[in-house]
Amino acid sequence: MRAVTLESVPSAPAVTEVDTPRPESGELLVKVAAASLNGIDIATAAGYTQTFMEHRFPLVLGQDFAGTVEALGEGVEGFAAGDAVFGVVLKPFLGAGALAQYVTVAAGHGVARIPAGLTAGDAGALGVAGATAVASLDVVALGEGETLLISGASGGVGALAVQLAAARGAKVIATARPGTQTDFVTGLTGAEVHVVDFTGDLEGQVRAIAPEGVDTVLHLAGDGAALAGLLRPGGQLASATGLTQDAVKGHDVTVHTIMADPDAKILASLAEQVVSGALRVPVTATYPLEKAPEAFAAFGASTPGKIAVSCS
Repeated sequence: MRAVTLESVPSAPAVTEVDTPRPESGELLVKVAAASLNGIDIATAAGYTQTFMEHRFPLVLGQDFAGTVEALGEGVEGFAAGDAVFGVVLKPFLGAGALAQYVTVAAGHGVARIPAGLTAGDAGALGVAGATAVASLDVVALGEGETLLISGASGGVGALAVQLAAARGAKVIATARPGTQTDFVTGLTGAEVHVVDFTGDLEGQVRAIAPEGVDTVLHLAGDGAALAGLLRPGGQLASATGLTQDAVKGHDVTVHTIMADPDAKILASLAEQVVSGALRVPVTATYPLEKAPEAFAAFGASTPGKIAVSCS
């Protein structure tokens, strides 16, 4: 099969021919229709993930997937060949990813059915970013009327978090560059979003909106310790970039390091919100599998939203 692979790290992703995987016990073999890029794919290619995850070469990249069940491993129940499914590849190693024509995934976790009304393209860009956004907002118990600063709002996680936070009735302050990124963020939801320019006087802009400091911060990009300084005393910071409590010593704030768990319930809930129109998957560009290296270049150029790859 064709797949986006790395022969070593760090190196540039390339589209190559690799063996089609076979489903082991408890796994599904999925014919992939669509996938998308996430930060971990960029980090893996750059060699940043070697210290905490096993790498198996040739390493097939990609976590998000959407497609059709092709075959079942031994002992799988609840799925049948032909089922339309989506989710996240959750393996204890990197190397058997979804930026490929086929992928194997555990049937018991990280996979859900694609409901009517959800396209494969959107489903293939929903899992990682959606689960991370939900986990971030849940861990701080974001409530109506609270002020949330989202640093990195124009990325995939941020774009979904803006919508989910606005739907909870929060006052959202989002960071973005002036121009295309700002236009993208302001167009995400019908609710008012205060967009601030992270390349300028970020503290001054945020304090003008929340003089006493914000209630919560969602740290997806930028200097986490500096962002912690924008919180009110007792505020909370949810970090999807690995920031820990030790990094904010001297601040009366609580840091939550986010590890998203895209289980079937969360995936189904996100899918239902998309189908109902309450949530929009922010896919802004789609590349065919053979042009996946161009998709990586677009990600590196900070293209707003989610970058999808068509694998069929």
